[in-house]
Amino acid sequence: MPSHDPAAQNSEPLPSATGSAASRERAIEASADTFDALVDLLRARVARRTESQGGGHRDRALAYLTEEIAPQLEDLGFSWRIGENPVSANHPAIIGRRVEDPQLPTVLVYGHGDVQFGRAQDWSEGRSPWHLSIEGDALYGRGSADNKGQHTVDLCALGAVIGVRGKLGYNVTVLIEMGEEAGTVGLTEIVREHVGDLAADLFIGSDGPRLDAQVPTLFLGSRGALGFELALEERSGDLHSGNWGGRVRNPATVLAAAIGAFVDGDGVIRADFLRPPPIPDAVRRAVRALPEPSDDGGPAADRDWGEPGLSPNERVFAWNTVEVLALEAGDPAEPKNAIPARARAVLQLRYVVGTGVSDFAAKAERVLRERGIRGVAVRAHEPVPATRLDPDAPVVRAAEASIAETVGRKPAVEPNLGGTIPNAVFVDQLDLPTVWIPHSHPGSNQHAPDEHALASVLREGLRIMAGVFWDMGERPEQWFGADTDRPGARG
Repeated sequence: MPSHDPAAQNSEPLPSATGSAASRERAIEASADTFDALVDLLRARVARRTESQGGGHRDRALAYLTEEIAPQLEDLGFSWRIGENPVSANHPAIIGRRVEDPQLPTVLVYGHGDVQFGRAQDWSEGRSPWHLSIEGDALYGRGSADNKGQHTVDLCALGAVIGVRGKLGYNVTVLIEMGEEAGTVGLTEIVREHVGDLAADLFIGSDGPRLDAQVPTLFLGSRGALGFELALEERSGDLHSGNWGGRVRNPATVLAAAIGAFVDGDGVIRADFLRPPPIPDAVRRAVRALPEPSDDGGPAADRDWGEPGLSPNERVFAWNTVEVLALEAGDPAEPKNAIPARARAVLQLRYVVGTGVSDFAAKAERVLRERGIRGVAVRAHEPVPATRLDPDAPVVRAAEASIAETVGRKPAVEPNLGGTIPNAVFVDQLDLPTVWIPHSHPGSNQHAPDEHALASVLREGLRIMAGVFWDMGERPEQWFGADTDRPGARG
């Protein structure tokens, strides 16, 4: 199995940190100065076609990890090994470790090197998913935003801090997986099999978008996701709507009523078991402090949609939503005068911490029975759990202060991302507080043609992360806590 251990070359004592504000600023400027090198790295990384869907490609995934990530880790004094995926061999991961002292706390840094399908034919003229092209502030290429650009920022910033200080003052483990875009296939099992190598005191990830391109952002977890299907089949074939209308049940009409049992025409959740508990005060304060997004590339919020009395931000970051994703009944492209024999809908619950989703199908069927809706089968998919760190946690305050000191303005703090990321793996398997610092923006087209990162956001990300990695060593008690029995301690 590919691996590297630099222990022998790292045996000489490291210089001590100065602790001065001037040194912190030097580290930040050194990180910012790596931007051209970052672009070169990103150009090479974008050129690697690391699509992970449709079964994935083991050789491409391994080449990305061993030829792109491993050399950069080695330059930073890390040992590394490939973590095989017991669920899917095509989706391995790399685990890098830099241990300065087994008694020091450890931060786990996460990213993913796989990307969505390139769809080269759908990109604008002159652009390619596999060739990094720069147009003004935009860097076009698959993975530029999600996630190759983001984890490259974090590694470059780590290198800058090591270069200025000579050491970090804590240990670092880096985990880059290759299956996130395929549903983080096997990540739980990878973490479980390598729990000793991945044990840490704090998790830092960079993925997803900022609240707005101009607003540095922290998020502390993600909403959970649970897909479910409603379906009924009344007969083997369609029936003439004139001869049989009023005589027999129409599955499409019944399905519409079934959907309405869970969410009404204004987007308000009607089934009590789908509604979250009251919003905690700390979460409400954090969400109400968020600015309204102003980034181009998205529609304006519908003010009269969803739970009454909540702002659009509260509905995304502090509440649950039930969304209808797909409907199937008859043929809308070629409608005929017939009552369809069957109907089906696919819905999704996005939910916050505290929502009970166990026995989901049984609860949903009970709701339908209570409303007199018969014959609708419910099939629930496996849920992705919701996670959320307390916005008042000391590490959140430390991260806020660090970013504000670096860029001169307070970051937005999202208690959880509105979407869903594999945060639960690190919370449930490693018991870690999780802080995400994204270096992308809402209009990045991250899963679409013309995906791009913004140079301005990547540049600011280099500065932010250098400040964060510096401050962890300067004031570790604020980031890692004061407990001596840390889960990341060695020895």
